[in-house]
Amino acid sequence: MTDDMWTYRSGIVHPSGEDLVGFRVEALDGHIGKVDKHSHDVSDAYLVVDTGVWIFGKEVLIPAGTVIRVDRDSRTVHVEATKDQIKAAPEFHRDNHLRDPNYRFEISKYYDGMGPFGGPRI
Repeated sequence: MTDDMWTYRSGIVHPSGEDLVGFRVEALDGHIGKVDKHSHDVSDAYLVVDTGVWIFGKEVLIPAGTVIRVDRDSRTVHVEATKDQIKAAPEFHRDNHLRDPNYRFEISKYYDGMGPFGGPRI
């Protein structure tokens, strides 16, 4: 486990930049979507999860520190969040997620209040 939510936990993802696009995403309480995009950048690693029709096609950005396991055989990423937590997360904004520092702050603030990053679960 890491205190830095923007870094994969040790041993979770191969450091050479393993491609996770298309992997299923499993929340603590079931399937939530698939990986549409991801980053391995140092201190800026994340997944963009397309939740599909489950919540009308919403995409959310999930910090890499929430990833607890990657099952390569079943092409599944397991995250330490519930479906409701992911559903309530700020929506991914493809056009400004890299340019707008307030967007990353909003994401950090949301995930800092849950799971391994210090706060109570929602």
